[in-house]
Amino acid sequence: MKKKATLYDYGECEMCDTPMREQYITQDFWIRNKLIVIDGIPAGVCPQCGEKVVRADIGQCIAKLIVNSKRIAKAPKISVPMIRFEAEEVR
Repeated sequence: MKKKATLYDYGECEMCDTPMREQYITQDFWIRNKLIVIDGIPAGVCPQCGEKVVRADIGQCIAKLIVNSKRIAKAPKISVPMIRFEAEEVR
């Protein structure tokens, strides 16, 4: 069985030294009290601890996306549940 070729070598995880695997992730950002979710981001993900890293050029693309108010306005909207933390309920 042939191994799938990765597009980029992310190296080893900074947290646990496990080799990173390339995956497409969904990442959320809070910008001016608004939740922005970007899907399909190529990233290195640690299969052991879940740490995620992106290449510098991908980070620059993300920065451009989150300031593009026209694109954000046209993007599909999602609904997410919000639960208030109550310490008494956890005990």
